[in-house]
Amino acid sequence: MALLDIYGAAEAEWPELATVEPLLAAVRIRAWASNEPILIEHVPASLRVLGSGTDAIVVQHPAHPGLAFKIYAPETVGCLADEYQAYQQLADSPYFAACFGKGDFYLVLSYEPGPTLYDCLVQGIPVSAQAMADVEAGRDHARQVGLHPKDVHLKNVLLQGDRARILDVSKYIAPGDDDHVWELLAQGYRRVYPLIRGRRVPVWLLERVKRRYKAKLKAGKAAQVPKPPSTAITWPVM
Repeated sequence: MALLDIYGAAEAEWPELATVEPLLAAVRIRAWASNEPILIEHVPASLRVLGSGTDAIVVQHPAHPGLAFKIYAPETVGCLADEYQAYQQLADSPYFAACFGKGDFYLVLSYEPGPTLYDCLVQGIPVSAQAMADVEAGRDHARQVGLHPKDVHLKNVLLQGDRARILDVSKYIAPGDDDHVWELLAQGYRRVYPLIRGRRVPVWLLERVKRRYKAKLKAGKAAQVPKPPSTAITWPVM
């Protein structure tokens, strides 16, 4: 599907978009079943990598500074339809990036500047209470339009001044509203962040906390798996 097929009337406004899709198609990335960070094998020199996760990478073309292109790996491209649908339901929300269209393996999003909350901790940039409130408001809005917000974490929330913008809504279609990560982060903001506000937090410390949380979460899920019925022979009570 060509970009101009998606944009329709936008052809007159952005005639150069037709030259972007071949560059997007030339990107080679690989996702892992273990949910590890995506492997980037090749990105054309004319594209700037803005970020990457476990399912996709986000790039920018210099001719379109207001746009960001989220490219899914072949292994995870099935998530694209869900994320596109979620963006349609979130249209015009001030708490999320905008989605302008999609191709077979990418989304066309608004470019959103600003450091992630993870970057803020590493660089000692103060995170305002208003930004935290924006995230809560964004999650509430998502529920109001029939979505199930989850997977909100330090790396997919941007700080823009004293406001926040949420990125990555790929998991919002699937049922279930459990978002323990954000709930713990919000709790930490209230209890711990006042003690470290404006101070730089070492990356190794953040990664250690993340690994411990993931291990705890994995152990909790394993404990919830029901045991198979016993095959022991029991004698009837007479």
